[in-house]
Amino acid sequence: MSEQYLNWNGLRIFVTDHGEGEPLLLINGLGGNSGMWQPLTKHIDNRRLITFDAPGSGRSSTPPGPITIAALAELATAVLDLCGIEAADVLGYSYGGAIAQQTAFEHGSRVNRLVLAATNCGVGAVPGSFRAMQVLSTPFRYYSPTYFNRIARMTYGGRTGRNQAVRKQMLAVRRPAPPTSYGYAMQILGGATWSSLQFLDQIKQQTLVITGDDDPLIPVANARLLARRIPNAALDIVEGAGHLFLWDDAEKLSRRIFGFFDQRPAAAPSAA
Repeated sequence: MSEQYLNWNGLRIFVTDHGEGEPLLLINGLGGNSGMWQPLTKHIDNRRLITFDAPGSGRSSTPPGPITIAALAELATAVLDLCGIEAADVLGYSYGGAIAQQTAFEHGSRVNRLVLAATNCGVGAVPGSFRAMQVLSTPFRYYSPTYFNRIARMTYGGRTGRNQAVRKQMLAVRRPAPPTSYGYAMQILGGATWSSLQFLDQIKQQTLVITGDDDPLIPVANARLLARRIPNAALDIVEGAGHLFLWDDAEKLSRRIFGFFDQRPAAAPSAA
């Protein structure tokens, strides 16, 4: 695996690049780090996998202020430039799904196919449960195993919420590089006013919108909205899956996602 740092707008951004084959850019959720992809990526063969830690999380530096979703979309293209990649498939999860939508819209020629997992349109979305959203307001769940276990059912649902052994596995990949409290707050503020409602119909890539029906944070109605507004989108609702389904049922989800990615060649559309 290649690990390197990208100097971007005065920040050091941690980037990983490994494997061979068609490139796939993985964009993580709020406070997430590159190492958290490991449960999913171990089921992925014949792909070149690119990840990065957003400013304020993982091994990237903490920004002095909020960074907008549009700026993070520019960062995603800078990561592709660093790796010498003209265009890639993109998988955006949760908060990373917002970045993926913005990247597909503003930098359309850089994105081949698009997977939006457990995500929404930002402002204008159907909100999750109040208690789950409260938990999301701080990064404490990254630091305290006791707290993570206590809030897992009401916040994440799915296998993470139901199975303590799964939660133990989750903690092993979440705790080594948690976000800083300030960096986490800057991520929240950077996305607070973002919305894709005004441009969803201009996302031209073949898109898979995939979500679980036991996700307290992102109700299924949000996936239906995205799939309805994006012209070339398909919808996949995973029965019994929660917000962390890419990790807690990684083998099954990898099959569903790569069944989409591998169904036929896709050329990058013209830039928006």
